[in-house]
Amino acid sequence: MSISAPTSSPTAAPAIAATRRPDIFVSDNIVVPGWIVDLATFRRWATSTEYPQSGWISYLDGLIFVDPHMEELFTHNLVKGAYAFAVMSVLGPTPKGTYVHDRMLLTNSAANLSTEPDGLFFFWNTIQSGRLGMVEGAEGYVELTGTPDMILEVVSKHSVRKDTVLLRELYWKAGIPEFWLVDARGAEPHFEILRHNDAGYVAVEPSGDWVASSIFQHQFQIEKRKNPLGHPQFVVNVQPVEG
Repeated sequence: MSISAPTSSPTAAPAIAATRRPDIFVSDNIVVPGWIVDLATFRRWATSTEYPQSGWISYLDGLIFVDPHMEELFTHNLVKGAYAFAVMSVLGPTPKGTYVHDRMLLTNSAANLSTEPDGLFFFWNTIQSGRLGMVEGAEGYVELTGTPDMILEVVSKHSVRKDTVLLRELYWKAGIPEFWLVDARGAEPHFEILRHNDAGYVAVEPSGDWVASSIFQHQFQIEKRKNPLGHPQFVVNVQPVEG
């Protein structure tokens, strides 16, 4: 579900009627307050105790995207886990950075974007350089701001346009070097690594089923199997880049 919101900045506190639009009722658990009119007010809500604990909500350059649906187990939840396991195996016991799982808010003001990716990675020197920052709330760090080194999105039935069109453009504007895009809903999973250049994202040319990451200096391949119960099981294989 997508909800268009005005992009003008508020001139007074959120409670002032002149800056409000009507609250938007999405479901019993999700109501988008009318005082959210720009990136700053969205962030204020997203880092507050009033923010919904279910569903996925993003601010995408003036568009509020709401997906209230529960996450599908085999083609979404377990796929995220397979990629997290693969990346963690590459990082090993002495990593040079951190892989962050889903439900972490990422904000990039240059792209007018605030969203919760399915996964992301940053080198520690990316934090040290100021390219990416960590925002501390009342109960620890609750938001990342700036540009991570890699980001992962797994397409679901309700996020096709968001993941493949809107986020592709906004992650590029945010300057994220690698955008990993996975769609495991079909008979065979589709996986591509999109690499940032001056004109937009360009898909890395695969070598067979393997796709190389310049961030990790490894190749990745997603494989669909069946578990003993007959359900889909996804494994992400990893090998070093030759040469």
